[in-house]
Amino acid sequence: MSLFFELLELLVPILETIASEAASLGFEVNWQKTKVQALGCRKDIPLTIKVQGQDVIVVQEFVYLRSLIHSSTGSTCDISRRSAITHAAMQSLENQIWRSWLAISTKLKLYNTCILPIFLYGSDCWAISKTDARKIDALDQWCLRILLGIKWYQFVRNDDVRRLTKQPKLTAIIQSRRLTLFGHIMRMDDNADAKRILLASPPADWRRLLGRPRIT
Repeated sequence: MSLFFELLELLVPILETIASEAASLGFEVNWQKTKVQALGCRKDIPLTIKVQGQDVIVVQEFVYLRSLIHSSTGSTCDISRRSAITHAAMQSLENQIWRSWLAISTKLKLYNTCILPIFLYGSDCWAISKTDARKIDALDQWCLRILLGIKWYQFVRNDDVRRLTKQPKLTAIIQSRRLTLFGHIMRMDDNADAKRILLASPPADWRRLLGRPRIT
């Protein structure tokens, strides 16, 4: 959930109200996971704010908001961040799971249930370049080789790894999720903001400026 306020003084009582209403329904707000982004260049912005006696961190930017605003650069940064988290998760389970005597089918179920969701979180909105696609599939191949216990010096082909695991490429999974989101938006009402943005076209008199398109 995202909230927009001009003043922090207005945000704090709203957050407290949300917490009290959630408590009446049996829910609890996790203030450690709650973040506040401050916009602008003010120097008096605090590092944290107090809500119900808990410190809520004030951040400079949100990763997923950056991915939506700067589709290419934001997606690349988010892919790199998710790759690092996935890499660490795979290594943390190497001795307990991947090197154990569990069946390959069981390891694959654990991989699809516990590892892939870490990487795929927010992938519906990624704008993937060819370079990003190569990095994503390389990470997937590395994970599957760790899962199968294949070492680099054994010279096992990528096609053989796919044949043994019967796993689709990670880029194919992301494409499927993006198409699912596209279908969900297209089934919305024509007046829905998401559908209007998706189907929007530039004005008839719009012309691209001369010169190479800006990178950012």
